[in-house]
Amino acid sequence: MGAIKLDLRLPSQRFDDVAPDPEPDWSFDALVSELNNLENKLGATSSTQPLHIHKTTTSRPYLSRGKEIEKGRRFVLRAPEYETESEDEDEDDKALVVASAGKHFTCDDLYLSDSDDSDVDPAFEVQPYLMNKVGEVEGALIELTHEHQLRVTDEVRNKISALETALLNESQNSLSSLLRVEKYKETRQELDKKFDTQYQRQIAEALDNHLTAVQRDRELRSQIEERKIRNDAAYEEAKRKVALQEEKQQQEKAKAEAEARLKAEEVKQAALEAERKAATEAKTKAAMEAEKRAAAEAERRAEKDSVENSKIVTSGVTLNTTSSLHTEAKESGYVYRAAASALNIEHGRLQKLKELCDRNQAVRSSSNQDYTRYESHISRNIRQIRGIRDNVRSKASEIIKIFNDRQCPQTFSVETFVKKVVSSSSSPASAPFAIAYVIVLITSQVPYVMDIFLAELHRACHYTVPKHMVYKKTMFQSKEAYFRSIGYREEDEKLESTEDYLKRLESYMKVYGALVQTEIPNIQNLHGLQEGWAWLARFLNSLPANPYTAVSLNAFLQVAGYALFRRYKSQFLKMLNIVSNNFLVDLKSRNIPESTKIIANIQAYIEDKMFLQVPEGKNLQSNTLSSAKEP
Repeated sequence: MGAIKLDLRLPSQRFDDVAPDPEPDWSFDALVSELNNLENKLGATSSTQPLHIHKTTTSRPYLSRGKEIEKGRRFVLRAPEYETESEDEDEDDKALVVASAGKHFTCDDLYLSDSDDSDVDPAFEVQPYLMNKVGEVEGALIELTHEHQLRVTDEVRNKISALETALLNESQNSLSSLLRVEKYKETRQELDKKFDTQYQRQIAEALDNHLTAVQRDRELRSQIEERKIRNDAAYEEAKRKVALQEEKQQQEKAKAEAEARLKAEEVKQAALEAERKAATEAKTKAAMEAEKRAAAEAERRAEKDSVENSKIVTSGVTLNTTSSLHTEAKESGYVYRAAASALNIEHGRLQKLKELCDRNQAVRSSSNQDYTRYESHISRNIRQIRGIRDNVRSKASEIIKIFNDRQCPQTFSVETFVKKVVSSSSSPASAPFAIAYVIVLITSQVPYVMDIFLAELHRACHYTVPKHMVYKKTMFQSKEAYFRSIGYREEDEKLESTEDYLKRLESYMKVYGALVQTEIPNIQNLHGLQEGWAWLARFLNSLPANPYTAVSLNAFLQVAGYALFRRYKSQFLKMLNIVSNNFLVDLKSRNIPESTKIIANIQAYIEDKMFLQVPEGKNLQSNTLSSAKEP
């Protein structure tokens, strides 16, 4: 009987390039049971001959962890025909005997365990009796495979042990590093605390030193201020003592002079009295007759002088000179009381204004160009004038820019400017000092504007010349006609009240008074304080005392009196004496009820020495929130 050879083939498998132990994981009990059943089927002839099973494997069995052995792979048992030619038992290994020649059987139900961690099934191990039946080559191969498996297992275990050791060392190193970091962190925190404490101590010391220095500086300043106050007080006291001593000496000197004059007067009076008593009775009648003749002679001489006075014709104005102090001028049928020099100056200014207006009218008639925009700009700037230094300078600069604009003739801008300024000056709410500052700043750049402005102001108010229109019944049909001639306004065919007229007259005079007293550093006022002094002299020499002239004089003194006193001092006081002794006396003698208030105001101004006080609004503010004043 031929030998039966069993070919067991499994696919070669590898796990991470390392083959597990070469132990199959199938059950040999089931395989043996199948083989026994096969022997029984082959018959009795096969029972006497043992069945040799050869295990044919690859060099390394391949185990799949947790997966079934691929279906379709099967064990093949081949059984050839009985051979009678050779009885050599050694040749049985050369053929495979299979039951039912050419028939196969499968092990489809054979599978491995699903658990990845399960060990190799002990029942799968090769039975000793089967190992004894295999050949030497197969046995050696199995041994080599087993040794290789053990070696690989040892290597894997060694690597795992080395990795565990390295991991443990790394963990220890990490823990050590972490401890060092924590220790370093605590050390840095301690150092930071020390540094913070030291820095705070330094800040506290520096702050204490600074406060000490500030306190010492304040004490020093306080001592300096106290010393300065004491020195000023001592200086004022010494000055006051010197002044008192000088005043006392002057009083004593004046008293001695008065006593000497009184004694001399008494002696002279006694002598005269003696002479008068001696000749009184003899010469009384003769003296009375001589006085009568002298009076008659003086009257004849006055009439003769009035006839012989020559007429002075200047630019269409006829002046009848009656004295050296005042004149009466006839102009356009009206009679004015004014100084001849003032009338000549006024006539020159009015002539310049007339020429400028005629030139503008000729340009308007020959050109269709509209200059309304420039007029509106000038009017807006004038309305925005306030008693603030920056404001007046900015408005003056804006108006000068308009004057220099080539698209609009300068004569148009100047005419518009003077008319708008004079119109705004008629309101009691106007700021005369601010307007005066703007005029001085502009005329310092465009000088001829000053004469044009004064001419327009003279047209609005005769008392700025100064001159007064005399009322004569032969020249005016009624009092209303006279009022219209001197500047009363008419609204709805009704004249304004005298009170309103006097308020407007006062506003004009305040602007004129502010103009003459305005002084700006490094800028020349073309109509300065000397012109104000000349106005006051001409006024007192030429104009009569009446309510209109009294209001004009009071407004002028209220605004310009302070500056005139500072400049002319005793001469100005003499002027005030003339006002008090002559002007006010003359005004009181007229017994005009409307003059009572203005007389009281002028008397209070002189008696209370209000010319020593700076008029309100004279010093412009530096801005709207500061009280700093213009020097």
